[in-house]
Amino acid sequence: MADWTWTYDAPSGVFKNNALSNELRYQSIVASKFMDYVRTEPGFGRKRGESITITRADILSQPASAQLTETDRIPVDTFALSTTAIYVHEYGRAVTFTHFAELLSKFDPRDPIQKVLRLQMTKALDRLAATTMKTVYLTYIPTSASAGVFDEDGTPSTTALVNIYKAHLATIRDAFRDTYIVEPYEGDDYIGLISTKGLRGIKNDPELEKWAQYLREGDVLHNSEIGKIENIRCIEIADTTCLSNAKGSGGVLGEGLIFGDDFCAMVEAETPEVRVQTNYGQDHGRVNSAAWYGTLGMGLVWPQTAAAGKVKGCYITSA
Repeated sequence: MADWTWTYDAPSGVFKNNALSNELRYQSIVASKFMDYVRTEPGFGRKRGESITITRADILSQPASAQLTETDRIPVDTFALSTTAIYVHEYGRAVTFTHFAELLSKFDPRDPIQKVLRLQMTKALDRLAATTMKTVYLTYIPTSASAGVFDEDGTPSTTALVNIYKAHLATIRDAFRDTYIVEPYEGDDYIGLISTKGLRGIKNDPELEKWAQYLREGDVLHNSEIGKIENIRCIEIADTTCLSNAKGSGGVLGEGLIFGDDFCAMVEAETPEVRVQTNYGQDHGRVNSAAWYGTLGMGLVWPQTAAAGKVKGCYITSA
């Protein structure tokens, strides 16, 4: 029998057997987490301007004693209101595809294009939420296996020397209770969004076995939650764009965010969605486009402060 070899139909085409799988594969992406903990602010939408103003009430000062004497007037305290604004911006990305591709392709390009755009939109918004949350002024830097320092100006000035351990979460939880007065996210619990490396430090902690006393049937409710430690529900973040796995001295630290109720808010003028546009470019229907698009904004309810009762979260990071 004569020798022969496979050849291409075209320089970049398929082999002569023309076999093509019936399944279309997609590249994996890291899961969305931060958007699950952003509260949508009511009272905003179309025709409402470029921003929303959130009104906040300061608590009254606490007297040493509220006891009155018979002839004294009741003391008058000052009630203060403050505001913060969240501005909306346009967000979106697009992909074009040709009518020629629709005619000849085994797969309708609209379906996979819309799917990957939806995945891109989900991740883009999740990273936007993470960026917003990390603007919190209260930061915590681990400096030993059992200690760390708080920084209250939004710019950590100390270098982390160790990864996150259980003792650090205990320190943050206690500070939330008696120093910074942070309301829990739900019940008595706070939320901890912690990088994979940060959680590895906690899992490798010698006191790991003591976690069991905090876990009961039905406690693990959140997406990717690994357990509850010191009233902090720990949720793994695999996206290193959101939380780094290499901060501190020699990249020893995996970052984390611990927060309570009313931490981050979002306003929408137009909810993000995927759209398909035919006749893109007006070339007689030969070029089409699909895009995701939305008009929204995110912000902390109490930005640029680490004052007790106002700051709602803490960013574990390093200088």
